[in-house]
Amino acid sequence: MAERNRKRLVEVVYKAKAGHIGGDLSCLNVMTALYFDVMRGLDPKEPKAPGRDRFVLSKGHCVEALYVTLEAKGFLASDVLDTLGQFGSVLSGHPTIEVPGIEVNSGALGHGLSVGIGMALAAKMDGKDYRTFVLMGDGEQGEGSIYEAAMAAHRYRLDNLVAIIDRNHLQISGDTEDVMPLDSIVERWTAFGWDVAEMNGDSMADILTAFAAIDYHNSKPHLLVSHTTKGRGVSFMEGIAKWHHGVLNEQQCLDAVAEIEERIKSLED
Repeated sequence: MAERNRKRLVEVVYKAKAGHIGGDLSCLNVMTALYFDVMRGLDPKEPKAPGRDRFVLSKGHCVEALYVTLEAKGFLASDVLDTLGQFGSVLSGHPTIEVPGIEVNSGALGHGLSVGIGMALAAKMDGKDYRTFVLMGDGEQGEGSIYEAAMAAHRYRLDNLVAIIDRNHLQISGDTEDVMPLDSIVERWTAFGWDVAEMNGDSMADILTAFAAIDYHNSKPHLLVSHTTKGRGVSFMEGIAKWHHGVLNEQQCLDAVAEIEERIKSLED
């Protein structure tokens, strides 16, 4: 499913002539795992079902990955997704609540975790068992509001909250360790009182194992540091900063699709 979503993503971004494809590709495995294995109560026929798990894409500029995931899950029609980048489309460059399955307008970096905390705290106050998942970028970790939110999540013992950092090491300005060093993320978030684990975000098996190991009754908010590769799954994009917001030409699109189709065939066989 992740590879099918990856192929669709490349085609959609190429057609739209816009998108943050590098970060889309690095977080797509995690997003697919969330929507097709981890999150509960998701129903395209009832997008606002009270007991559904919530998802907040804090790194909202990677909305194209969310769009293709929502399409695959049945929330978004294919003919609507094909309007991305066109005048009058309901789909914009960041998540908006006009799109079924999207919980909150996001993309002003550093805000998503605070919103997710509000959702998780509401569940606690209402005695509900839904969980909230927040996906952040690693470049986003330079925002001070994240650390205020981290303290609040610990204060309110939000063990129904899971934050994920897409740790691909590249942001629009270059390597995160040159722009604003983050390491060691594990020690930093542990000091904030979070339950912290690491996973290989390029490996679906490792992602599923990491999510399955979360203890949702330990009175601690959870952080998964997802070690990924920018541009994952398209060989000529992997680990290259310019693909943060790169636009494919026709040949690059054809090459990328062919590469992904070969992996899909291998998996199906």
